[in-house]
Amino acid sequence: MAADAKSDVKSEKAETPAAPAAAPAQAGPTEPEGLEPIYANFVRVTGSPEELVLDFGLNPQPFGAQNHPVKVSQRLVMNYYTAKRLWGALGMSLQRHEQAFGVLETDVNKRVIPQSQR
Repeated sequence: MAADAKSDVKSEKAETPAAPAAAPAQAGPTEPEGLEPIYANFVRVTGSPEELVLDFGLNPQPFGAQNHPVKVSQRLVMNYYTAKRLWGALGMSLQRHEQAFGVLETDVNKRVIPQSQR
């Protein structure tokens, strides 16, 4: 009788319609718990024949003379293949931003409005 009960359970499972498929998970990495974003207004790029090293930090005096050294808070090391993919992704992102909001002027002297024109 126990064998009959097992076979009945198996046949019930076979006759039960399949549950709807779950939505596919999004591709790409997930954010780990405790992930802390950083802000950097300074980056130093160095490298070796195999790797590229990006040091990020916060420059407390981004304009004028540097009285304090910039403290590097994060270091990103990657191979040149990954660096090239990052360069492409950043380039595309910057192009979209400039198309939507205008050209990003990297020379701060060209961005600052003189006191006499305010």
